[in-house]
Amino acid sequence: MSGSGAPEGDDYSATVLGSHWFSGPPDTTKRMPPEEVAPDRVEGSVLRFGPGVTAAMPAPFPLDVARAVAPSPRRRLAGLRRYALAALVLAAVLAYLGWQRLGPGIEVRDVAVSTDPKGPACDAAADVVAVVATNGRPGVLTYRWVRSDGTRSEELTERVPRGQREARLHLLWTFRGTGSYPAKAELHLVSPGQRTAAVDFTYRCSP
Repeated sequence: MSGSGAPEGDDYSATVLGSHWFSGPPDTTKRMPPEEVAPDRVEGSVLRFGPGVTAAMPAPFPLDVARAVAPSPRRRLAGLRRYALAALVLAAVLAYLGWQRLGPGIEVRDVAVSTDPKGPACDAAADVVAVVATNGRPGVLTYRWVRSDGTRSEELTERVPRGQREARLHLLWTFRGTGSYPAKAELHLVSPGQRTAAVDFTYRCSP
């Protein structure tokens, strides 16, 4: 027996194994769980790993739709301008129609009364005409005739249509008999406004 205390034999040899060696076949029954790799950074719903990069996931659907559908500021401005122009034209038309219907009424600019200066013939009627100048607006004239013989008419009316700037009012004054008679016919405008106009003439009829 040698001093080392190891068994002796012809076919025996001692081998010292280092710590990086293993004895026998590898044990496949025990497997270590794979080490989880944490992502380097997170961008939205896309996880990026380094040094390589995994396949990127698509961005959230609502965000893409909002960017694709939302009109550009220039298009929105053009649309607003079109709507504003249409609204302005419509407002102008409505204002004009309202002014035509509800605007200022008829106004009298002038009144003049005339007849044949020779006067009527024997046993005939004098045609006395009052010309009332207006502003062309529609409305109603209210008036009465007053004669120099002491008679007067009741209040009369004349409807003036839109665009007509002149109204003609007639008085037929009939004379009978022989002789000479100075006459005067007056128009009293009651409304709109109060105006008076008159004309003088002479009836002559010789026997």
